[in-house]
Amino acid sequence: MGNLRTKDLSKIGYHNDQLRSLVIGIVSKNFKHHSKQQLLDLLLRIKDDPEAFLDNELTRKIAEKVIGKAEGPSFKTYTLRDEPVCFKTYGGKGIEPSAKKQIELASLLPVSVQGALMADAHMGFGLPIGGVLATDGAVIPYAVGMDIGCRMALSIIDESEGFIKRFAYQIKQALKNHTHFGMEGGLDIRQEHEVLDSSVFHEIPFLKPLRGKAVRQLGTSGKGNHFVEFGEMELLADNVLGLPGGKYMALLTHSGSRGLGAAIAQHYTKLAMDSCKLPRHAQSLAWLDMNSEAGQEYWLAMTLAGDYAKACHERIHANLLKALGLKVLYVVENHHNFAWKDKLVDGREVIIHRKGATPAHKGELGIIPGSMTTPAYLVAGRGSGDALYSASHGAGRAMSRQRAKESMTASAMKKLLSNAGVTLIGGTVEENPLAYKDIETVMTAQHDLVDIQGKFYPRIVRMNKE
Repeated sequence: MGNLRTKDLSKIGYHNDQLRSLVIGIVSKNFKHHSKQQLLDLLLRIKDDPEAFLDNELTRKIAEKVIGKAEGPSFKTYTLRDEPVCFKTYGGKGIEPSAKKQIELASLLPVSVQGALMADAHMGFGLPIGGVLATDGAVIPYAVGMDIGCRMALSIIDESEGFIKRFAYQIKQALKNHTHFGMEGGLDIRQEHEVLDSSVFHEIPFLKPLRGKAVRQLGTSGKGNHFVEFGEMELLADNVLGLPGGKYMALLTHSGSRGLGAAIAQHYTKLAMDSCKLPRHAQSLAWLDMNSEAGQEYWLAMTLAGDYAKACHERIHANLLKALGLKVLYVVENHHNFAWKDKLVDGREVIIHRKGATPAHKGELGIIPGSMTTPAYLVAGRGSGDALYSASHGAGRAMSRQRAKESMTASAMKKLLSNAGVTLIGGTVEENPLAYKDIETVMTAQHDLVDIQGKFYPRIVRMNKE
């Protein structure tokens, strides 16, 4: 055995005394025939991926000690600013005080540069839903959220709105056969998409075991406010899509990155909270430095989750349109619950987090849904710097899910839906139309942020059934 000393171990990142003496003890007993270089290579591999060495009796003890964070405290402690950075609120009258408090707290972080609160805002975890935050060289996993890359996708179809009435039965069958909602299970037919071949699944050890579930869940939707719906699209005469104004049939979906995104959010939020210590009431806003290994890893994983969410929508739309023999004229889609590298009006480079907010750079297209019985708006951004190039991501909840449950019966909801000419498959009273803010009020509050291009009216809606 090469003569292994504690300073050799320090050089490869073994800083903890107990860990070093453990290593030297095990190595001198069991690895007599290895050269010093071979040993250092092995120890580096154990340090980078300790989980892979838990099965081998000789390396297990070292690996366990590494996992047990035996390297001593590697966190930094931060204090908050005395004054919040500038943040602008839209439609403030309709926003609960707790959501305003959350954006104000986020604006006190030492890495914050600017914030904005959208008109659909309500309280969330970390950032409020409808919260937008620009930071300097830092990404905050909880400001992106649990359902990473949750998004809207709209296919405008080469059919008049009359198709929905004529073929309602076929549409309902297609929705039952080609969509799947809820936390478990997947579609009957295995879905293919190039996102599953992403090298990131193999580059980040934590993601490897998540791929199997991602394969099963491809092309499915979550619970809560996720939906797949067919409806009527009314385009304005001078819309930026270049399509003739008038009425079309359209398909609109809302869902995210499923189990994959949730696992990534939990893993990196914990990493951030362990390494970045803030006052207790702000701890969920812990960040990862973009130049750190963990920050770059999260960025790769977040981007993968966003690509996966997009892939799910692509599969849902392709399956339904094929089943019904329909052709697409135009697709519009946008993420929320994501972070982007961007520049402020003054040219400063920042990371913009949008938790339940729609990107709205100049000319950028997006979809802002209301509820099951109210229209979704197709919009083009106006690129407002005050709003960090953002708009609301929907009408926003007016009631918690619990309150919505208590204040609405299933039969009263049925009546609301039939009065609006909407058929619902699945769904729960938690998502009833009255649980949401008035979409018209929200749109009025953000007329400086977006230009309306058209309206989509839901007709046949599929959601998760508890």
